[in-house]
Amino acid sequence: STRPSPKTTHKERLLYTRKASSFTSTSTTARTKSFKMEVANVVVKPIKEFAKDSIRLVKKCTKPDRKEFTKISFRTAIGFAILGFIGFFVKLIFIPIKHITIGV
Repeated sequence: STRPSPKTTHKERLLYTRKASSFTSTSTTARTKSFKMEVANVVVKPIKEFAKDSIRLVKKCTKPDRKEFTKISFRTAIGFAILGFIGFFVKLIFIPIKHITIGV
């Protein structure tokens, strides 16, 4: 449709604007729906996949028995001890170096 001329009545102008707004709103609505679908695919789909994978993992997991638990605990304690000794020896080496370079 063409634009109303300046000599048109108020009712005709109002009718024209309603037609134009209904035309733009339908195309805008279609674009909005398309955008919402894209957001759903980008945001919601990974969350659903993560939830499914998490549920599958929890169902497969079992509580460790006493032997397995003690083995894990022992190895963890050894790891802590090794890291503690490494930190202690690094500190032990760098204290004299600090005093030599700074002269404290």
